[in-house]
Amino acid sequence: MSVNGITAASGVDYNAYDAGSKNTTTVSKEAAKAEETAAKNDTGVVYEKSSETQTDSAKKTYKPNTELIAKLKADADARTEQLRSLVQQLFTKQGNAYGIATDDDMWKFLAGGNFTVDAATKAQAQADIADDGYWGVEQTSDRILDFAKALSGGDPDKIEELKNAFIKGFKQATGAWGKDLPSISGRTYDATIEKFDKWAEESKKTQTTEDTAQSEA
Repeated sequence: MSVNGITAASGVDYNAYDAGSKNTTTVSKEAAKAEETAAKNDTGVVYEKSSETQTDSAKKTYKPNTELIAKLKADADARTEQLRSLVQQLFTKQGNAYGIATDDDMWKFLAGGNFTVDAATKAQAQADIADDGYWGVEQTSDRILDFAKALSGGDPDKIEELKNAFIKGFKQATGAWGKDLPSISGRTYDATIEKFDKWAEESKKTQTTEDTAQSEA
């Protein structure tokens, strides 16, 4: 029996079925391809490393900002010079007040041309060098430290530098005086050094506390 006869007898067109199978396979492949394309669109563009970017990055160099460094150094030098100058002036003036207030250093002022010191001037000088006076140990050392703190801008790394500027200013004031400064200046020096050290210690404690808080956060 021919194939056509079987087809006719069964009512099934096998030729049509075969063609349909081929069409179905083609449609399935196209559908799969479409799904793959859609999936790529959903996930976005696939990242590919760029060798050009890596090359540019590898060639990139970093140079220090010498202009900014020079400016910062100049600012720091100016600040320490300000403190040194202030300290020299303060100790000289404190010594002057002490000399006026006490007879034993009167020669300094006579040698400088200050031949007359009336009773009122002497009384005022005595008040100024008292413990609570303007040129007293605490008052003068507090002014020096306050000025140093203002110059530091809150930077604890500047403390030692400013302390050294203070020491230098004191030595220059001693040289300008011509001999050892009066005892009140020596006590003021000791009090100021103590306050510098206390400032440094407090700064270390504050930094340690901040570091601990950050590590626990």
